[in-house]
Amino acid sequence: MSDLPLTLACWDYDRTRPLIDGRVKPKGIDLDVQMLRPRVMFPRMLEDKEFHASELSLASYASLLGRGDTTFRALPVAVSKIFRHSCIYIRPGSGIKKPEDLRGKRVGTTQWGSTAAVFMKGMIQDEYGVAPSDMHWFMGGLDAPTQAPLIPFTPPPGVTLELLPEGKTLEAMMEAGELDALFSIYFPKIFLNGSENCKRLWPNFKEVEIAYYKKTKIFPIMHTIAMRSDVIEAHPWAAKSLYHSLIEARDIAVEGLYDTDALRLALPFLLDHVEENWRVFGEDFWAYGLEANRPTLAALGRYVCEQGLSPRIVKPEEIFMPGLD
Repeated sequence: MSDLPLTLACWDYDRTRPLIDGRVKPKGIDLDVQMLRPRVMFPRMLEDKEFHASELSLASYASLLGRGDTTFRALPVAVSKIFRHSCIYIRPGSGIKKPEDLRGKRVGTTQWGSTAAVFMKGMIQDEYGVAPSDMHWFMGGLDAPTQAPLIPFTPPPGVTLELLPEGKTLEAMMEAGELDALFSIYFPKIFLNGSENCKRLWPNFKEVEIAYYKKTKIFPIMHTIAMRSDVIEAHPWAAKSLYHSLIEARDIAVEGLYDTDALRLALPFLLDHVEENWRVFGEDFWAYGLEANRPTLAALGRYVCEQGLSPRIVKPEEIFMPGLD
């Protein structure tokens, strides 16, 4: 019997590359990997169900679950994890010296419901007592017209959110003094170009992120892998096969980090980063599964409710598809 043809959309990460280049093959599946940027694949999966499985924004997925939409089921994987303290920018003339100073300020964001923005807003509220309703929000593109929200939403009560009119961009508003801060998924060009009107809230963001993790055990998951529920219903074994192949691919990537010959010959400083990861996160720093990621999933499930993306808190046990180990 021939293998089941399945399409998987994902980006070229070290933990997915063994699937992309064929070193790892899911049992019983003829996998066609479509290598796409998240900003391209997410709408195609969410709106058109174009792929059998796809990398997906964790906040978008949790928001759908909270609304009772089970079109997709997430596998217990985290293909993208990143702290977002470094992604909060301020205009020095705005009077913002510390996170608490964001209260009452004009803040820009490209997407209210992106996982990065959800974690940033939640972290600022939990750790510094500044709720989204304490800021005046502007949503638009950094240096081009904004994209439509991945998941339609209504801002929660008390939140002021303005959409930028045509011709306005967040970066131009920062330069003109019309914004005080920016919660940005991507590097603003004005920051990369050294603008005096765009600096990080935390220049020492790495130290702040380590302290945050030690306190909360939250290592923000940006993207998971989700399968369409109709595919799972038709081929119940396929989710387990894909999941185990993703674990195998992840393990190959992590083992490569410990290749001391390669590190010493090519990029010696990376060895220090690997050892630091061990010290902060433990050796299983890129853990998959529910329990290892429970604090992160609990925070995300609460944030999507508090920020108006879900009518209820989504519990950690709901997020990942069970029974795949």
